[in-house]
Amino acid sequence: MPVYLIRHGQSEFNAVARDGIDPLIYDAPLTALGQSQADRAREMISDLNIQHVICSPLTRAVQTALRIFKDEVPITIEATHREMVCNSCDVGRHPDTLSRDFPDLSFEHLDDHWWHKGPENEHGVPHEPEDVFNKRIEDFVLRLETTATAPFTTRPLAIVGHGLFFQGLVGRLMDNCEIVRYK
Repeated sequence: MPVYLIRHGQSEFNAVARDGIDPLIYDAPLTALGQSQADRAREMISDLNIQHVICSPLTRAVQTALRIFKDEVPITIEATHREMVCNSCDVGRHPDTLSRDFPDLSFEHLDDHWWHKGPENEHGVPHEPEDVFNKRIEDFVLRLETTATAPFTTRPLAIVGHGLFFQGLVGRLMDNCEIVRYK
């Protein structure tokens, strides 16, 4: 049974980031365009019979999943496939804060600091080393392909996540709200 990867809609960070300059938008939410992209993705997934969604805890991914799947499909928050921390938008927020913003989802199982921990730059961004990021991708693939526990076994399954992480899975950068069948 299939697994579908869905990159989040355009975030406020995506809309203004240029030339490698970090606009310092931490855990960036969706723009109006990103919301529209998610609404269009909702139409595209209508025939896929998605039974469960695994979503990154970064706000742009959560907002995308909620717009696409509404209350119709169970959503599990999973931090393993979060984005590589290399900009302010990739710095997460405490589970209590996320629970207040998204009260219908469970964040209690997340560590207080669930994004990459390490030396921070002057803006509080702990750049994630590439080898650490690649190991996280390998671990996620192994879990996705071999785990016999829910929600990873529920199919068809949608995974809502991020550009660089999905690039590590499919070999190219996906567009915002693009849907790709995994393998």
